Parts: sequence; structure tokens; C-alpha cells
Amino acid sequence: MTTEQLVAEIRQKKSFLCIGLDVDLNKIPKHLLALEDPIFEFNKAIIDATHHLCVAYKPNTAFYEAYGIKGWKSLEKTIQYINENHPNIFTIADAKRGDIGNTSTMYAKAFFEDLSFDSVTVAPYMGKDSVEPFLAFEDKHTILLALTSNAGAFDFQTQKVDEKEVYKHVLNTSKTWKNAHNLMYVVGATKAEYLKDIREIIPESFLLVPGVGAQGGNLQEVCKYGMNSSVGLLINSSRGIIYAGNDENFAKEAAKKAEELQSQMSIIL
Repeated sequence: MTTEQLVAEIRQKKSFLCIGLDVDLNKIPKHLLALEDPIFEFNKAIIDATHHLCVAYKPNTAFYEAYGIKGWKSLEKTIQYINENHPNIFTIADAKRGDIGNTSTMYAKAFFEDLSFDSVTVAPYMGKDSVEPFLAFEDKHTILLALTSNAGAFDFQTQKVDEKEVYKHVLNTSKTWKNAHNLMYVVGATKAEYLKDIREIIPESFLLVPGVGAQGGNLQEVCKYGMNSSVGLLINSSRGIIYAGNDENFAKEAAKKAEELQSQMSIIL
């Protein structure tokens, strides 16, 4: 999917909501556990109930890898279901990969070619030769960890090197990489006060913003400092939406929570 197609979907739906599909078998409704593939059935119900309210889905791959080959198959079925039934929805493999040379190329092939995701999250710590293999794929997007929403972000990301925070070095350096136009960035909603400085460095790039909802991030603050002329934001909510209900009406409850966010986004737009 191209950036232009993503922006068109945002304008059409009046939404820049991304729903995180982080499936924990200990949290999903118990009646699903009797089914052959409870992970996929949970995702399918959430997708069927919310696809008109969001522009992106983001499965965190750890929640699938934890269940071995069965979990990976559930992930494969989930992404196929989205691509076949809702091809205009942007898909994000939240895998946080990052390695050098051929290894990165193989990671990219796994998510972009085999599973047909539109994008994948990547860690920048190993530098250019760990990220450029992902950037080589046309109309695919690499979402670089820049300033994350967790408390440990302050351990390294905001520390200063040559009087400039590390996350700013990441942003500036990444712009020089080959096919940098395929880059997006992760910036946590709990770091909204940093968005003004971030936009001075990458004014046009899309930002994937986790942390609205269960982590306490403020949607209005994020939009005030982070939105650009193309919207430029994907606001992710995972637990706050998918676990809104825990009975046979769980998908309807999820849709209610998604609609609350979408309605706020519609007003902002």
C-alpha cells in the first residue's frame, strides 16, 4: 500500500485509528477456547466488528510466536483475512526486528512477501545496514522505533550525545538512508510533549503512536503537536479496544470503544 492510499483511507473513514491485535488466550472470552483456532476466531470477530472504524491493524508477533506453529498459523490466517476482505486497511507486523545484511532481508521477505504485510516495525540500534534491506521493498513501509511509550525509553532514547538526544540522532541519520521515503516512525503517545521537536526533523513522515488508552496517552495532545497536512498519524489502541468485553458480546464492546476513538478523530479532522 502506498502512503497516498493510506491517506485516502484516513480521509474516507475520518479515522486514523490502528487496532492492535495482541491476543492472549488467558484474556479472550472462554467460549472461544473450545474452537479449533481461538486466536483467529477472536481476531476475525474483532475485525468484522471494527473494520469500518479503523484504517490499520497491528498484530504484535510475540502474541503469536508464544504459541508456536499454531500461533504463527493463526497470524497467517489473520493477515490473509484482512487482505482478502479489507484490502484498503493498512497492516503492521509489530515484530521489532533488526539485524544486518541477509538476515534483515530474510526478515523482510517473511513479513512483506510470505505474509504480505504492508509494514513492519524495526529497531534502529544496529544502524543503516540493518534497516536498508527492509527499505528496499517497493510500496512497503519500515516503521522505525524512535521514541517509545515505555518507562525504559529514558534509559537510552532521551540521553544526550553531543548535546543532542539519541532519538534525534536516530531521526536525522535515518533520513540519509537509501529509500528513506519508505520510513515511518514509532513515537509513544506518553511522550506527546516531544512531538513538536520530532516534527521539526521529520515533518512529513507518518508516525505510529501507541499508548493511547490503557497506557494513558492523550489523543488531543498527540494531534496538537503531531498532526501534519496529510494527518501523518496512526493512533494505536490494543487492550483498551479488544478486551473491552469478555463475554459473547465482546466484539460489540470492542466496536463501541473503537467508535469512541473514531468519533474523537472525526471531530479533530
